[in-house]
Amino acid sequence: MTQPSTPSTLITLDGVSYGLPDGRMLFTDLHEHFDQRPTGLVGRNGAGKTVLARILAGQLAPSSGRCLRHGSVYYLAQQVAPAPGATIADLAGVRAELDALARIAAGSVAVADFDLVGERWDLPQLLQQELDQVGLGHHDASTPASVLSGGQAMRVALAGAMLSGADFLILDEPSNHLDRQHRQALIAQLQRWQRGLLVVSHDRQLLAAMARIVELSPQGLRSYGGNYSFYAAARAQERQSALDQLDLRKLERQREEQAMRTQRERQEKRQARGARQGQEANQAKILLGRQKERSESSSGKLRQQQDAARAQLSARVSAAAQQAHDDAQIVLHVPTVHGAQRRMVELDAVALPFVPAATRHISLTLSAQQRVGVVGSNGCGKSTLLQVLAGRIAPLAGRCQVVAGGVYLDQRLADLDPARTVLEHLLAVNRVVAEGTLRTWLAQLGLDAQKITAPSGALSGGERLKAALACVLYADPPAPLLLLDEPGNHLDLPSLQALETMLRSYRGALLVVSHDDTFLDNLALTDRLDASAHGWRLAPW
Repeated sequence: MTQPSTPSTLITLDGVSYGLPDGRMLFTDLHEHFDQRPTGLVGRNGAGKTVLARILAGQLAPSSGRCLRHGSVYYLAQQVAPAPGATIADLAGVRAELDALARIAAGSVAVADFDLVGERWDLPQLLQQELDQVGLGHHDASTPASVLSGGQAMRVALAGAMLSGADFLILDEPSNHLDRQHRQALIAQLQRWQRGLLVVSHDRQLLAAMARIVELSPQGLRSYGGNYSFYAAARAQERQSALDQLDLRKLERQREEQAMRTQRERQEKRQARGARQGQEANQAKILLGRQKERSESSSGKLRQQQDAARAQLSARVSAAAQQAHDDAQIVLHVPTVHGAQRRMVELDAVALPFVPAATRHISLTLSAQQRVGVVGSNGCGKSTLLQVLAGRIAPLAGRCQVVAGGVYLDQRLADLDPARTVLEHLLAVNRVVAEGTLRTWLAQLGLDAQKITAPSGALSGGERLKAALACVLYADPPAPLLLLDEPGNHLDLPSLQALETMLRSYRGALLVVSHDDTFLDNLALTDRLDASAHGWRLAPW
C-alpha cells in the first residue's frame, strides 16, 4: 500500500485496561501507537478485539488508562443491522447530511444545516459513485435497507466508511459477509486508502495486504512489522520457543530435584555417622544432646533452602507452562464415521425457493466420497441449497433425498439457544461420551470452564461459533454428512487452522459454503459446486 514516508501517530494507547461487569479484566495496561500504516488486529476469540476497537474509536471508555486520538476516527462494526425503516443513506451514515442538503435545496438558511453539509456539497454524487463501485449502482440513497442481503448491506456500510473523510478507519471483520468478488474489491479499495487504517480480521488474504499485524493476547499487545505471512512465521517460531523453554524448565527442575535428593542423603549419612561415633565414644548425654540439636538445626536449614529452591524452580516451570498454554494450538477431534460407501445426496429437478431464476433449479448426486466446496456470489442460493438439504425449508418442486443423520451449521447459529450453556447444548446431542471428556474437548477448542457454563448468548461471536461447531462435530452418532454454511466466519486464526486440519481428515461427505479461498483450498476438496448466471455446475476442484 502507498503510504506517507513519515507516518505520524494518530491513536495512542497509554496504559489502557478494561474490566468486564463480573469483575474480570479483559485486558490490562495496553501501550501502542497507531499511525497511517494499514494494520491488522488479530487475537483469539474472546480476547477483546472488538472492545479494544471500540475504545480506539471513542465508543467505549477504558476502565483505566488513556486513549488519545489525533483527528477523526470512523468505526464500522462487524454486524450491520439496519433499524426498521432504514435506507441506504442510513447504512452509509450520510442520512443527516443528505437531509440537510435537501432542506437547503428547498430554501433552508439554517446554520445547523450548513454546518452539517460542511464542504461536502457533492455528497449525493459521491455516494452514487461509491454504490457504482461496489456493484449497487442500481440503488440510490432512498432505497430501503430491507431489500439488501447481508453482503450487500456490508458493501453499503463500507462505501459509507470510504466517504466518511475520517483520518482513521477502524473496520471490524469487514469481509465476513462478502463474496469472493467483493472481498477482492475490498482489498483493492483499502489499498487506495491513504489515511490511518486498522482492520480487525481473521481473513488471511485481507491480512496479507496489511503493512503490519498487531496481536492482542493475555500478555498484551504485540506489534509484528510485516503482513500476515511474516506474522505467521514469527508466531510459529515463538510457539516452538515457548515449548522448548517449557521442556528446558522441566529438565532443570528434574536435575535440581535429583541434586537436592543427593544433598539430603549425604547429610543424613554424615549425621548418622556422627551419632554412631558419639555413642561409641561414650560421650556424655549433654554432649550428645548438643550434637543432635546442631544436626536438627542443620537439617532444618537445608529443608528451608531446598523448599525455597523448589518453589523457585516450580515458579519458572509454571511461567513457562503459562506461556506455552497461551500459545497452545486449538484442537478439533475428527468424528469417526462408519458405514458403507453409498449415495448421500440426490436432487432431481429440485426448484429452490427465494433464489434468482438462473440458480433456481438443480439436479445433483453426491456419494460418500465427495467433499464439495459451494461457491458463488451473494444471493445466488448457496445457503438456500443447504437449508433444503438439511430439511429446514421445502423445495418448490422436484425430489430431494438426503442420507439420514446429516448435520447442518447455519450462518446465524439458529440452533444455539442463547439462554442455555455450551455444556448443556453439547450434553443434549451426546449422551455417550463422559462429561469430563466433553469438557476437555471444549477446552481444547478454547472454551474454558467459565465459558462453557455461562449462557451461550454472553459469548463472543467466535466463541458462539466454536460452541455450535462442537455440537455439530461431537454429536453422537457422528454425522455421515456435514452441511457447513460459512463455518470460518468469526473464527480466530488458530481455530480456523484447526478446523481445516479436522475437515481434511473427516471421512464423511461434506458440503461447505465459503467465500474464503484460502480456507477452501486447505480442505482437500474433491469438487466445486459453482452457482453462476449459467446455473449450477459441479466440477472437480
